[in-house]
Amino acid sequence: MLTYHPGKTLLHRLDPTLKVLIAFAISTLCFVVTNVFVLLGILVFEFLLSLSCGLWKWGLRSIFGLLKFCLLLFVIQILTYSTGEIFLRIYGDWVITYEGILIGLILTLRITASALPLALMLRVTKPTALANSLYRYLHIPYKYAFAFGMALRFIPTFAEEMEEIMEAQTARGVELDTRNPFKKIRLLMPLCVPLLLSSVRKIETATISAELRGFALRKRK
Repeated sequence: MLTYHPGKTLLHRLDPTLKVLIAFAISTLCFVVTNVFVLLGILVFEFLLSLSCGLWKWGLRSIFGLLKFCLLLFVIQILTYSTGEIFLRIYGDWVITYEGILIGLILTLRITASALPLALMLRVTKPTALANSLYRYLHIPYKYAFAFGMALRFIPTFAEEMEEIMEAQTARGVELDTRNPFKKIRLLMPLCVPLLLSSVRKIETATISAELRGFALRKRK
């Protein structure tokens, strides 16, 4: 989700700092609005933005993925909120109310609509350009901006390495394709060790490379 997608659209050409401010403004607006239809409108607007960048498939996958993640929160909300007019009586005093459903919908749409603009901003912005822009215009210390940019660059790399490790374990007969989430978590936990060791080696290499290119001198400016 966070891999840079090259392009020449308007969003690609905007200054990275401006894109960050726009993304945070949209995310903040999602938590201010309490109307379900307005939140749906914001979500449609965000999808149109992804469409304008040639990322409509990514936009749909992201929206449905976030909605699946929020489904559990929605169920918990409607099952634990008992104030208002009763919609359905489950058992005894355990009820589902119209107000609980409404609040659950608002919560689900807020999380989905607030996460998407930040993800889209990262998809259309080079990590190095974002770090330099944060340092130049927002006056964030360069070492922090650099660390943020490096973290964004390493996330897709770590994801690819984790996928390679999982494929290697699957070839050895490990049932990582199981649909049991608890069993899958138990099988994935041992894989974090080789990924951690590989990450440490890559970070050490990147640190040495940055120092050789004068990173320590850049920090003192």
